[in-house]
Order: sequence, then C-alpha cells, then structure tokens
Amino acid sequence: MSSKLDQLFHLSERHTDVKTEVIAGVTTFMTMAYILAVNPNILSASGMDQGAIFTATCLASMIATVLMALLSNYPFVLSAGMGLNAYFAFTVVGQMGYSWQMALAAVFVEGLIFILLSLTHVREALFNAIPTPLKHAVSAGIGLFIAFIGMQNARLVVNNDSTLLSVFSMKDSIKAGTFHTEGITVILTLIGVLFTAFLIVKKVKGNILIGILATWVVGILCQFTGLYVPDNVSFFSLLPDFSNGIHIQSLAPTFMQMDFSSIFKPEFLVVIFAFLFVDMFDTLGTLIGVSSKANMLDENGKLPKIRSALLADAVGTSAGAVLGTSTITTFVESASGVAEGGRTGLTGLVSALLFGLALFLSPIFLAIPSFATAPALIVVGFLMVSSILKVDFDDAAQSIPAFICMICMPFMYSISEGIAMGVISYVVINLFAGAEKRKTISPLMYVLAVLFAAKYFII
Repeated sequence: MSSKLDQLFHLSERHTDVKTEVIAGVTTFMTMAYILAVNPNILSASGMDQGAIFTATCLASMIATVLMALLSNYPFVLSAGMGLNAYFAFTVVGQMGYSWQMALAAVFVEGLIFILLSLTHVREALFNAIPTPLKHAVSAGIGLFIAFIGMQNARLVVNNDSTLLSVFSMKDSIKAGTFHTEGITVILTLIGVLFTAFLIVKKVKGNILIGILATWVVGILCQFTGLYVPDNVSFFSLLPDFSNGIHIQSLAPTFMQMDFSSIFKPEFLVVIFAFLFVDMFDTLGTLIGVSSKANMLDENGKLPKIRSALLADAVGTSAGAVLGTSTITTFVESASGVAEGGRTGLTGLVSALLFGLALFLSPIFLAIPSFATAPALIVVGFLMVSSILKVDFDDAAQSIPAFICMICMPFMYSISEGIAMGVISYVVINLFAGAEKRKTISPLMYVLAVLFAAKYFII
C-alpha cells in the first residue's frame, strides 16, 4: 500500500512519507473544521436550510479537494471561502434583495468563468506575472492574516471604539461575570499557543495537531470542573452531542436550486464580477503564499501544474453552487498541513476523507472550539511570516511594495486587497525608479495595476 501511494503521489521525490502526509492532512482539516459550523450559520441568514448547507459544505469541500489532490498533487485543501459567504448572505441577499437561489446562480456562473480562464492560461499568466518579492510578501502577509484571525477567534483581540482594536481585558471580564465563558477561553488559547510553541522548539512531530487536541482536552476538563460554563449562545458545550443519533442532513432543500432569471441584468453582472474578483485573487494569493512556504516554486518563481490547481478550484466552485453553498476556494489553513511537512496530494486526500467522515460524525467536529484551533493559526502565522526574509530589503524598489502587500492583508482583512496594494505600489514605484527597474515590470502587471486602481475609483 505504501509503495503504491509513493508511486501515485511521488512521496520519495518530494522527501516525505505516508505518516507525514496523514498527519499533515489531519492537521489541515482540524484547523479549518470550523468552516463546517460557521458556513451554515452565515448562509442560513439568507433563508437557506442550515442542515442542507452543512451537507453541501462537506461534499463540495471533499469533491474540490480530491480534484486538487489528483490533478495537481499539491497539499491544498478547499472549502467555502470566508468573506465570500458573508458577501453572499448579507450583501447579495440581505442588502441587494436577490434570493439565495439567484446568489447560487451567480456563484455557479463565476465558477464556469473561472474554468474558462484556467483553460486559457489567463489565471496561470496572472500567477507568473507577479514578481518574486511580492510572492514572498504574500506568503508573509497570509501568515500575519491568519494569525490575526486566530487572535480574533480566541478573543485575544477585541473591538475598541477609540483605537479600533485592543487586547482582551481579563479584569473587565471578571467584573462583568463572563470569566467562565470568555475569560477562560482566552487563557486556554494562550496555554495552547505556549504548549504548541514548546512542541515546535522540541521538534515534536505533529506538534500543531497535538496542540489543537491538547487545548480541546484541557477545555473539556475545565468544563467538567466548572471553570468553563457554556452559555449556549456564544459559548457551547465542548462535548460532542449525539442525542439526535448519527445521520446525514438532507441536501434536498439546496440541491440544484439555482435561479438564472436575473443573470443578464447589469446589476447582477456586478455581483458575478465581485465573486469572481475576490475568489480569483484570494485563490492566487493562497497558492502563492502556501507554495512559496513549501518551496514548491521553481527557479523562476513559478508553480508547476498551477493550471491543474486552478482548474480544481474553479470546478469546486461550480460544484458547490449545484450542491448549495457559496464559493469554494483554496484555504489559507492549508499552510498548517504544509508546516507539518505535507508536500503532496495525499495530504489533501486525507483532509477530503475527513470531510466525508464529518457527514456522519458532525457532532465531534462541530464540538472543536475556536480557542483550540486559534493557537494553530497563530503559530502557523509565525512559520509563514519568515518568508519575508527572502526579500532583499537593500533594494527599496522591491522591498517597499512587498512590505505594503504584507501589511495590507491583516490591516484590510483581505488577501486580495493586499495583492492589489502590492501590485499598484510595485508598478508605480518601479515605473519612476529608472530604466533598469522598469524592466522588472511585465506588461500584465501594468494591466493589473490599472484594473486594481479602477476597482477603487470607478467600479
């Protein structure tokens, strides 16, 4: 069995083995399993059936990830993209007044356009046109971005009217009587970060996965001892609930429910473009960042077989719309599996299998709290941000755009916005930095810069 997997996924060639790939696949799934709880909650605000969304999310994630594994042999895992699901529910349906069936139609069409772009080398050309310093900056920016998401999920970082953001106040939590819900989970997150860091220092194999499970187990012990008290509103029991038995939620309420009646209206084309734009550059950003961290780029900074990877992403989006979920995209949390040593499609195949198992064992996966996965995101952020060291900071024309690209991702809460700012600043700075610097700007970079600028001032 091991030799067959080696032949299929070229494990030896990529200096990995079955055990490493399995651990990486489980780790990636554990760090993104939250989507199975979050996506149904968000999309149900549009009127969709929550149980059907859960099933659709599992199936679409499994299909897209299997395609990624078999077509590209890369350790990337896909699922319903965060941000795009909120745009689907709260903007397209909530504010613009379209039905969720029409929104699904927009996602489906966007996926078809993506497939065409992938087959015609357009997306591949976009990837290859981005200069190497920006690719390293994207990797580092994603690291900062997912670390910030981890801190938010754990409530280490909270909203503040005067400074926008601030640190969680334990004193205020005790005074408000929320220590046994919010306060204790913040402490558990910090414990999880330190424990995972200790495992990394000691070079323990599977350190990130062990950190997730250990933090969850400590949380369960806190619940048994009364230190953690679920309020069933924002903080739920950490124990899996099998009171309703083991069954798969029906897909019928969302399957093939797309409504194409408004597809040719000008304002609806804007909706399709918005899905297309965000998905394209979030996916490109994730592929650039994660593949750069895994040293998968060739000597020219290109990702071999990128067309296959992009095609899997595009097909996954249309398949997701047919099943009943918002845009499927490559997840930045794939970085956690890469950090564990995952280098082939076997990593993705393991994650896809777990998405399939989640259909039957949803109470277990939905019981994993955000404070248990937050330490993994924070630590992976540390591992990814080191990519910025590959940028030559003695060359300001290269390093300043890289810096702008990196910091804009967490500050603007968007991978695509970070790429946009990086591209615009790179073109402008190098355009006026002399003839030699202008040679580093490809024609497509000029086109991208104009389009990105138009996005902010015209579209």
